Amino acid sequence: MRVVKEAEERKNEILDVAERLFGTKGFDGTSTSDILNEIGIARGTLYYHFKSKEEILDAMISRMMSRLIEKAEAIAAQKNVPVLERVTMMMLALNVSDGNFGQEFLKQIHNPQNALMHQKMEKSLLSGINPIITDLIREGMEQGICQTDYPEEAAEMTFLYANTVFDDLMEHSEEEKQRKIAAFIYNLERLLNMEQDSMKAAVIPIFQNSNK
Repeated sequence: MRVVKEAEERKNEILDVAERLFGTKGFDGTSTSDILNEIGIARGTLYYHFKSKEEILDAMISRMMSRLIEKAEAIAAQKNVPVLERVTMMMLALNVSDGNFGQEFLKQIHNPQNALMHQKMEKSLLSGINPIITDLIREGMEQGICQTDYPEEAAEMTFLYANTVFDDLMEHSEEEKQRKIAAFIYNLERLLNMEQDSMKAAVIPIFQNSNK
């Protein structure tokens, strides 16, 4: 018997299956037929919701990033917590890939053959997280912790540099990584006109967590 589902429910079902298949087989290794067979729907039903496999990928990433950004916004809004501590909490939350954020998919994202997925996720995350980091920088400026004439650009530069240099695709020895972390903290403090070593307590836990 044919099961008729509400449009939003069906759409999320397609995204759930695609997320699982992209996570195990990769984006290029998954066909629309794989998705259809897994769900048991007609091709016309799939194309009613999504015109292409890449459109499925875009919607899936948008859904995942919305969850992460919502979590980051909630942390940033905790005004009772010191601003630098919120920076740490927020970045740790973004690094955690539990069941809610497509664990298998996030493992695949760093494979070289899935560069398109990686690029789309980074772009989506930047557009959502940069305003939050910018607001935290402005809050730090109001408290006299840091100072810059370009808070939005400083947030963007920091995010892009960290995501490029410390990306899982980059291969560094432990010695190289520790030097880059020290240099990142040193230059970040100067970018934001902060006291030397004032960012250490906020930044070090982020990289310690990523090694687990």
